[in-house]
Amino acid sequence: MNSDSSRQSTADGSPDPEEEKRLALAAREANRLQELRLVLLGWRWPGKSLTGNTILGREEFRLERAAEFCVKRETEVDGRHVILVDTPGWFSAQVTPGVYQQEMVRSVSLCSPGPHAFLLVIPVGMFSETDRVRVEENLALFGEKVWDHTIVVFTWAESLRDRSIERHIRREGRNLQRVVDKCKKRYHVINNQIFGEHPQLPRLMEKIEKMVAEEGGHYSIEMLQNNAANQNHTQNENMNPNAAKQESDLGARPKQNWSSGSLRAMDVDPPQSAVDGVDEK
Repeated sequence: MNSDSSRQSTADGSPDPEEEKRLALAAREANRLQELRLVLLGWRWPGKSLTGNTILGREEFRLERAAEFCVKRETEVDGRHVILVDTPGWFSAQVTPGVYQQEMVRSVSLCSPGPHAFLLVIPVGMFSETDRVRVEENLALFGEKVWDHTIVVFTWAESLRDRSIERHIRREGRNLQRVVDKCKKRYHVINNQIFGEHPQLPRLMEKIEKMVAEEGGHYSIEMLQNNAANQNHTQNENMNPNAAKQESDLGARPKQNWSSGSLRAMDVDPPQSAVDGVDEK
């Protein structure tokens, strides 16, 4: 065998298991980042904030009340500095209020120059067309590029029992499959019932680092600003000519802009600012 070959084989031509392990370890080390910036997205009730607490290794995100503001916390996971931003959760049955959407968008500026990953938290269970629509509606705030930097994190993993997550995704049908496909089939299963040192967290960090390497970097504030500019351009193109003339006659008006520069200033975690909500499990 050529000594310059980077991959060794056994006598029967199959890959050498030890060599495969060595190459996999080398790839992980090459992708390893000293800092990871993460944003949590999802519904109010499927354990989004609880997943944040699992990553932090402590109870920092409030579970008993539904927060309406972003909350930023930091920790260390497997030798990495992790910045984690929890966002207001949404409901499936109703359109997410504009102030909550604005706060979700603000999460990008809280982990400048932008998050390495958006963790879209979805519970193992029924996933309807309404759920899919709500996911796509809220992620559209960040533009189409957001899907290149999103990993689905499945919670309530204990309900899978002996069923694999791949089988669950197939059984749920096209709505869940479409969301997973838009994330380029990047997903992770986490058990939030495990306390202390969590065996699933290092693997999640490795998946995030692999995604960053594949996409050539993180989601940036510039991507968010470009999406806002595109939205404004589309709105202007679709504007009724009579309405446009009336606006011109009345003078310039401020336009809604989702860029980080236009978001209203507020503390990262304002005291006593949460509203009543449903307990997360």
